[in-house]
Amino acid sequence: MTLSLILACLWAIVANVIGMLPSRTSHWRAAYALIAVGVPILGFVTYENGPWVGLVVLAAGASVLRWPLRYLGRWIKAKLTRS
Repeated sequence: MTLSLILACLWAIVANVIGMLPSRTSHWRAAYALIAVGVPILGFVTYENGPWVGLVVLAAGASVLRWPLRYLGRWIKAKLTRS
């Protein structure tokens, strides 16, 4: 297993542990930190293992961070329909 896949697995474990912890702020700060760390890891995985493995890791990350993606989709839709 390559270093990039090990980092991606550690990212997924940390994301799931953070998701299980109680939080008063609805985990948004943690989600922003996970995104900031996850994007370079995704690039590293894609660079080392190819685009297909990168797409699998992207899908796994999107399943963990589904609420920020939903809000991003709603924001983009609102911007496009407003024009």
